[in-house]
Amino acid sequence: MLKREIYLKRIRNFYDSDLIKILVGIRRCGKSIILEQIMEELKNRGIKEDHIIYINFEFIEFENLTDYKELNRFVKERIKDDKLYYLFFDEIQNVDNFEKVINSLRASKKVSIFITGSNSRLLAEELSTVLSGRYVNFKINPLSYKEILELLGKVSSNDILENYVKWGSLPNRFEFKNEDAIKNYLYGVFDSIILRDVVERLKIRDTTLFNLILQYIVDTIGREFSAENIINFLKNEGREVSTLTIYSYLDALCKALLIRKVYRYDIHGKAVLKTLNKYYVTDLGIAQIKNNKTEMDKSYAIENIVYNELIIKGYDVYTGKTKKGEIDFVATKPDKKIYVQVAFSIPNEETKKREFGAYDVINDNYPRYVITLDKMNYEYNGIKHINLIDFLLNEDF
Repeated sequence: MLKREIYLKRIRNFYDSDLIKILVGIRRCGKSIILEQIMEELKNRGIKEDHIIYINFEFIEFENLTDYKELNRFVKERIKDDKLYYLFFDEIQNVDNFEKVINSLRASKKVSIFITGSNSRLLAEELSTVLSGRYVNFKINPLSYKEILELLGKVSSNDILENYVKWGSLPNRFEFKNEDAIKNYLYGVFDSIILRDVVERLKIRDTTLFNLILQYIVDTIGREFSAENIINFLKNEGREVSTLTIYSYLDALCKALLIRKVYRYDIHGKAVLKTLNKYYVTDLGIAQIKNNKTEMDKSYAIENIVYNELIIKGYDVYTGKTKKGEIDFVATKPDKKIYVQVAFSIPNEETKKREFGAYDVINDNYPRYVITLDKMNYEYNGIKHINLIDFLLNEDF
């Protein structure tokens, strides 16, 4: 079993905290495994099993606990003393009014609570109303490239990178060796997301339209979103749809964690802009099966990989607006800020001028990078050039 150390090291400081630990990520990205690894670490610390309570709401044996009053009763009956209990609730969005239970347990018992969910807005909105800041959020992603290598027990190679670009990095898909099996698995994951996190949970009935909008987003990864363009696309597919409906479905896609909305950041005005945002997919394997073409555009797929890796490395990520154009990504941490341009390669001087020249109008001193698949170093005028694989494997980036 691959140890998800990149997340465990962020969560460990909160093991005994009364803050609610929320792990949010797309279905099948490995949240349950992380909970198992946390429980194993607690046992290794000497915590007795009867002080660790684990409930997975996708298991039929816990089906009756989707009633929040039953869940509250079930847990409180198992708390027998004043020692610290560790509570693990997996896929808790299946419980209506779950936030009432979480709040009640936290207020009345000595507990450390961990919860996972496959719907980011659901957790944020429902918990913020009653917990008002008494929780900490961890974004769990499909495997990073470095984790893929650890899982496979191999060193980096072009074949592994190409496989990652094409089929993404949901952990269980690596159990399958041929493309038909991988596709069948990914379709199964996608259908479960549609059924459980969209149709049932978000009350969206027109799954055909949902699929068409996702297909459009996949076909236009990394490009500025235009409602007018998607309306025209849907017209060509024989669908007349309002702008309001489009945005509600896009919101549903984001809530189901299939895609992420990326806002623009005005580098000169130092403000986040709410218009002309972009979308990137959470997993390129899901994108591949929803792609309208034979194969995804590799340039945009690589840009998507860089975006996802920046998220994995703990950055908040925006696209950058300058006076003369844009920078692919402005990535920030509390103590760090970087600019990133992404290109498939730099085959000639014109491409070099375009990619490195995007920084000409930026006057601050934050680090600037151009990431490509090239192995030759094109560093220019203080702007660092880094190979994609080196970027993916660099934990200190």
